[in-house]
Amino acid sequence: MDHPKPKPWHAQPLSQVYETLHSSEDGLRDAEATERLQTHGPNTLRAKPPKSILRMLKEQLLDPMVLILIGAALFSALLQEWTEAIVIGTIVVVNAVIGIVQEKKAQSSLEALRNMRAPTARVLREGEESILPASELVPGDIVFLRDGDMVPADLRLVDAANLKVQEASLTGESVPSEKDADVLLAADCPLGDRCNMLYASSIVTYGRATGVVVATGMDTQVGNIADLLDNQDELDTPIKRKLNAVGKTLTVIGLIVCVLIFLLGALYHRPLIPQFLVAISLAISIIPEGLPATATIVMALGVQRMAKKNALIRKLPAVETLGSATVICSDKTGTLTLNQMTVTHIAVNGDFAAGQGTPIAEAAQRHPKVYQELIYAAALCNDASLDPDHPGQIIGDPTEGALIYLAQAFGIDHEDLEETYPRLFEQPFDSDRKRMTTVHRIQDRNIAYTKGAVDELLPLCTHMLTAAGVRPMTETDQRQILSLCNQMSEQALRVLGFAMRTLEHIPGEEDDSVECDLTFVGITGMIDPPRKEVARSVATCQQAGIRTVMITGDHKVTALAIARELGIYRPGNTVLSGDELDAMSEEDLDAAVGTTTVFSRVSPADKLRIIQSLKRTGEVTAMTGDGVNDSPALKAADIGVAMGVTGTDVAKDASDMILLDDSFTTIAYAIKEGRRVYRNIQKVIQFLLVGNIAEILTLFLATALNWEAPLLAVHILWVNLATATLPALALGVDPASKNIMKHPPVRSGTLFERDLVRRVVTQGIFVALLTTAAYWIGVRMADHTTGQTMAFCVLALSQMLRAFNQRSNTEPIWVRAEGINPWLIVSFGVSALLMAAILWIPPLQSAFQLTTLSGLSWLVVLGLSLLSILQVEVSKAIRRLGT
Repeated sequence: MDHPKPKPWHAQPLSQVYETLHSSEDGLRDAEATERLQTHGPNTLRAKPPKSILRMLKEQLLDPMVLILIGAALFSALLQEWTEAIVIGTIVVVNAVIGIVQEKKAQSSLEALRNMRAPTARVLREGEESILPASELVPGDIVFLRDGDMVPADLRLVDAANLKVQEASLTGESVPSEKDADVLLAADCPLGDRCNMLYASSIVTYGRATGVVVATGMDTQVGNIADLLDNQDELDTPIKRKLNAVGKTLTVIGLIVCVLIFLLGALYHRPLIPQFLVAISLAISIIPEGLPATATIVMALGVQRMAKKNALIRKLPAVETLGSATVICSDKTGTLTLNQMTVTHIAVNGDFAAGQGTPIAEAAQRHPKVYQELIYAAALCNDASLDPDHPGQIIGDPTEGALIYLAQAFGIDHEDLEETYPRLFEQPFDSDRKRMTTVHRIQDRNIAYTKGAVDELLPLCTHMLTAAGVRPMTETDQRQILSLCNQMSEQALRVLGFAMRTLEHIPGEEDDSVECDLTFVGITGMIDPPRKEVARSVATCQQAGIRTVMITGDHKVTALAIARELGIYRPGNTVLSGDELDAMSEEDLDAAVGTTTVFSRVSPADKLRIIQSLKRTGEVTAMTGDGVNDSPALKAADIGVAMGVTGTDVAKDASDMILLDDSFTTIAYAIKEGRRVYRNIQKVIQFLLVGNIAEILTLFLATALNWEAPLLAVHILWVNLATATLPALALGVDPASKNIMKHPPVRSGTLFERDLVRRVVTQGIFVALLTTAAYWIGVRMADHTTGQTMAFCVLALSQMLRAFNQRSNTEPIWVRAEGINPWLIVSFGVSALLMAAILWIPPLQSAFQLTTLSGLSWLVVLGLSLLSILQVEVSKAIRRLGT
């Protein structure tokens, strides 16, 4: 659904807003609101119907490889080859069930968005305040809000008093945004700077407000995000695309070989029914029946390993996809940073003359006589408190929460300090004064502490606190203070100033003479700091050829400071803002994304556009995030990675993988595990396809020579499912190479890399020649059944033995730096027992149309089978000599 471009309500005076909405400061009448509710619909989000099981089943059955199997089963049934028909039909059913179970996941992103919505709202109707379900709000309604309320719809502010709103989930900003109803903004003002607007799902953290509803439901900013999620198709991941490419390639090859077989059969005037039986055998030999199931199990085992390392996989192919990632796009707030404002520096005493702040760890030693007054001011002139129900969390403004943590760092308990020195008077913060003051009785003195913006505080200060005591403030002092404040701001630190004054008596309620003749104490610099472990993870990713890109709604200065500290931004990289992004064409953006490592002040639609551009330029993108604003990009990326602790439900449900510890370092482990899975799937494909090619060529060669079929359909099914699948699974859990994170990601669009194709073809041809030779020798030694049995044994046994030298394409079978894979030994033993059962248990031997072999025949079988290992080892040795 295409939304009309929203009106620039933030750029219109209130009179025009009322006129456009046909409303007024008195709100709407009930009858008019009911009529508008019918026109605009309820203030809820539209849900996309989930995919039905029938549709999933249809998609499973229309897969090219499955269609070939279905055709083979039908032909087998028509020819009354019931064993083959039942076995093939069972394979089709099992594969379909596995596929549907994997796909049948809860599509609950929009439901989570609904749960974020305010259940009720205080509305002005018929000139009176009423509490109504938020779903009944309509454009033109007047809504009242106070601290703690969730904004129920998009509002243009009518009136606001000391209003601060937490919009992190929409804009990515770490601290609440200050709002002002009286300003008019430019029409192209970015979302995060619209201080006269409130948006649905944001939280009022301070103050009160009145606003007029300008958008409801799907027309709100949250609705636009829901629509972006709704319109994102379920994307094929790289592993899906590559496995599909395998299926299509084999289908084409199989059809070509089938046509050649029929032409050769016609040339030799062979009967039709035997030709059909050969065609069925050929069709089955084309399909690596064990590949989809084996790939699924390999990825599932990767999921289990990753879960132990705090990476929860929601969608199975995500394991491999992350291993193929070439770019990790990360949100800043809560992902690269702690999402917790933290004081990192203070400045008191001689710091201003020195032009440098003091790190918190050095403050007590460097300024023993002064820092305590600053800590007292920070802790007492403070409206925030610790959340008793959620340890470690703050109730109130995060900036004030950072000051509580500052006091704790110096061993001062905020609550104990307030009990010892209770607040006797206060002048609350307001957006005009940009400061607040509290008065306390400390050591028989009435002390007033004032906190606020430094440029508003300095004109009120006449003295300055130093290690030598209080002295008059000079113009030089003021210049030095402002200079250091500017320097800290350029480092993306949020600066607060503190002052104090001794009063003769406690002020009265109407007394406004407290904030004058103040003594300047110092300043604090705070930031939402980067996670300590992230820089190492970014470096690991860079070593592995993976670029990390920061995409945030925060300001450019803040984003760039964090990016530099983490090593994301380096010389030669570029930074783009949301405004610059809006001015770019798709072609310009595609040209820029290759060098841009920081995108700042971006909207949810911008994030989605960046991801789409990266994908157009051939990148495999992983997107990390935790907010509502990240969810469309999370869903659009090849793999979306959500934060498990701080992440919103919407982000988690739009993601493919959840980091249970919110640690960026878990991504580095996940990439390593993903690469291990990718390489192991390649080993599995190489292992299985050699058998498939050997089967195809054996049948083709026999037909070309006008021989009887050396292999039956049931023989091929047995080899593909019984003796090949278990060793393939063992290869799927092979340990990772020690150098797996020291080479760039595989950018090939297919699992068939050039060397892999060469190995598959040469090994397949060699095994086909061995199998054909076994059949020819068996016929010469005894009869057709003996020849079939010997061909079957050579094909199966050579497959089982080759699993041991598939672990590495360069190292000899007896050398492996990662150690022994015990599961290969177990799989060989189990496969050998299964082979023994059908070769020597009479009912099974009869069902498979086999015969008992003589000792000489077994020597031939063993000799030919061992040659398959020798051929691979000789190829490795030649390659090592060549390098």
